[in-house]
Amino acid sequence: MIASVVVLAAVSLERLGELAWAKRNTAQLLARGAVEHASGHYPLIVAMHAAWLAGLWFLAWDRPIQGVWLTLFGLLQIGRLWVLATLKERWTTRIIIVPGQPLVRRGPYRLFDHPNYAVVVGEIAVLPLAFGLWEFAIGFSLANAAILAVRVRAETAALSSVTDGLR
Repeated sequence: MIASVVVLAAVSLERLGELAWAKRNTAQLLARGAVEHASGHYPLIVAMHAAWLAGLWFLAWDRPIQGVWLTLFGLLQIGRLWVLATLKERWTTRIIIVPGQPLVRRGPYRLFDHPNYAVVVGEIAVLPLAFGLWEFAIGFSLANAAILAVRVRAETAALSSVTDGLR
């Protein structure tokens, strides 16, 4: 039980820290002339992630942890840190574009266009599985897939409009 609370607390603190960092980065980017794109779906993303985390606290706080899944979640955190370190001040939770800036093509972005979303897909499924909550993992993975279908399309369009489709 204590291990489960520690894991959930660590993930919660990580997410809160990321939200603060994203808010700061967003403000700085907008001050430099950046433009937010497709903000209409953003409340759904926030609601889904908040519900996912709240649901884990409700269902998993006293469950045993399955080490293989927790290890995989830890590996996903390395991927998350790689994305954050690569984007630095350009990382936000919104679609923020600074006109004239080239796309980031280093780090995980050398490999594919949306590595952050790949990490999130893994996290949404893997952390519940670490607590044996496979139904929860499936349900939130489906909700995440629906939201990401909208998000990736919107982000790709925003990036293409600014860079004239150059990758």
